Amino acid sequence: MPAAASPTFRLSPRAVGVAAAVITVLVWTGFIIVARASAARSLSPLDLAVARILGASLILVPWGAWLVAQQRRAEGTERGSLFGFSPLSLRLSALAGIFGGVAYAVLAYSGFFFAPAAHASVLLPGSLPLWTALLAALVLGDRITPMRAAGLALIVAGDLLVGGRSLLHAFEGGDVWKGDLLFMSAAFSWACYSIIVRRNALDAVRTTIAITVFALLTYVPVYALLAGVGALHSRLPTAPWGEIAFQMVFQGVGSVVVSGITFTKMIGYFGPVRSTMITALVPGLSALGAVLFLGEPMHWTLIAGLALVTAGILFGVQRTAIKKVAVGAIPAGAGGRFDA
Repeated sequence: MPAAASPTFRLSPRAVGVAAAVITVLVWTGFIIVARASAARSLSPLDLAVARILGASLILVPWGAWLVAQQRRAEGTERGSLFGFSPLSLRLSALAGIFGGVAYAVLAYSGFFFAPAAHASVLLPGSLPLWTALLAALVLGDRITPMRAAGLALIVAGDLLVGGRSLLHAFEGGDVWKGDLLFMSAAFSWACYSIIVRRNALDAVRTTIAITVFALLTYVPVYALLAGVGALHSRLPTAPWGEIAFQMVFQGVGSVVVSGITFTKMIGYFGPVRSTMITALVPGLSALGAVLFLGEPMHWTLIAGLALVTAGILFGVQRTAIKKVAVGAIPAGAGGRFDA
């Protein structure tokens, strides 16, 4: 008698969507906590950026080469750029790579060396929808509806409660305000990347590969050259191998590759509006994690700012939910956008 065929185990779309949402929120929350914890260890912000790029490149560079080869075989024409590793054109690879691959990583990691993770939990995801909405209005001609404006006003109020306090103490010699400005600059950089992706209707996976390849071929050689001539102090040669490997895996594979894929899966099941609401959990969870795992204090201004930012994100997406407006491509790793 023929052997009975073994049943194939497959997860339901709902199970995949829920798992993707959980992984995305955990990775984004962990990014803030781990990056702040790393500031007290061996590596500098520029070292962390290198570890992030190298870790992601281990997976994304071969993936990019395979995609480009597939495109060339299917279409019979030369496609891709950057020596056949980026599936996007050179112009788009460079434009998206500057903002999403290099500037964001350098600015965000630098911020953690001045400001606590609790500030990052508010200012990074909180400033992102603000900058994105303003840039979308200026570059794409999007209209800022009254509902969206109200949400943005709540976000601005929350950011001012958190960052304004450190700015007031800037003349007293504190450095926290520097980190706050760096976090907001990192959010602005990612917002620029989001607009580039949306304006050109870029695929999330291909764009993530492109910005990683661009960073690998530009940032890493410049970093190595400056470190080699002594213009930049690199801590990588003296850092423990275990720490370098961990940062490559978590910051590169986890924060770039895994969260990029899971975020795309989450969007596919829940849609952009519900996904934005889910990622609104990140500020609160990361602020709580900073208190529990890093021993950071929780001031009333931080609690109030966190509440305002979270409310602003949720309030701002309600307009989209009511109108059921279709949303374009969302880049891997970006959260809290207003795409109404």
